[in-house]
Amino acid sequence: MDLHHLEAFLAVAEELHFGRAAERLHIAQPPLSRTIKQLERDLGAQLFDRTTRSVRLTTAGEALVRPAQDVLEGMRTARRAVRSAGRGETGRVRIGFAGPSSHVLVGKLGRVVREQHPGIELMLQSTTYNYEALRQLQDGELDLAIARWRIEPQGLDHRVIAVERYVLAVPAGHRLAGREEVSMAECRDEAFVALPADPGSSVRDAFIDTASQAGFAPNIVQTAPDTWTAVALVAAGVGLTFTLDTALANVVQTGIELVAISECERPTFQQIAWRQDDRSPALQAVLRASEEALPTPDLPSEPGA
Repeated sequence: MDLHHLEAFLAVAEELHFGRAAERLHIAQPPLSRTIKQLERDLGAQLFDRTTRSVRLTTAGEALVRPAQDVLEGMRTARRAVRSAGRGETGRVRIGFAGPSSHVLVGKLGRVVREQHPGIELMLQSTTYNYEALRQLQDGELDLAIARWRIEPQGLDHRVIAVERYVLAVPAGHRLAGREEVSMAECRDEAFVALPADPGSSVRDAFIDTASQAGFAPNIVQTAPDTWTAVALVAAGVGLTFTLDTALANVVQTGIELVAISECERPTFQQIAWRQDDRSPALQAVLRASEEALPTPDLPSEPGA
């Protein structure tokens, strides 16, 4: 029994006339009759009572109608699904990101994808720090990553979606509060709250490098799992934190103030990245949507511009 047999059976069952069923199937009547007989032999049951004047379904034939319809509808559904996936209308796209600035960007992307491609599901991994996100992307564990980096990653295409600058978050009332700018060297004796080293945060790496260039190893008194926690600890007076202006723009800032860092005039860039060899139609659809949701901003023409 195959789909050809079921299509023939349903045509006869619905027309109750072999001639009309043959016309509907665009075949001659004798091949149709042979197909029905083959199906009956395969099932070991007579499906139709035939006379010279009429065709009727037997009890066995009536029992086959609904299963046959379900099988053919299932096949049509499968074909539609394959065609839709091939056109990028359905599918899944896995996105890795971390931090409050990325959460806002993902929200914008998710809204546009939902409006333009409701059949595409975004699978979000919200605690994937930059270097881990890039590794997972290169290994095929992610399809997209929102990240920033200092060394060009291999095998990836990417596009800038945000221009950012490093700043210090200090408690309200701190000696540095109210300053427009501070040198990192002035923070030699300060206590700091930092993101963990293990997940591979580019912000932490930039913090350590900036302090090192200023001639000291920072006194990290508390590690925070994310920027929200770090800001809460700063507001409580635990220490300062080195972070990004875009991250703090999306965090409640009660009890803290932001101060620019003179050594960090040069901006950093948040980017959306994907594998160069990934031709998934769903991914391509999401990338097109990202150009509307997360357009590339005007980039500084010179470092520090």
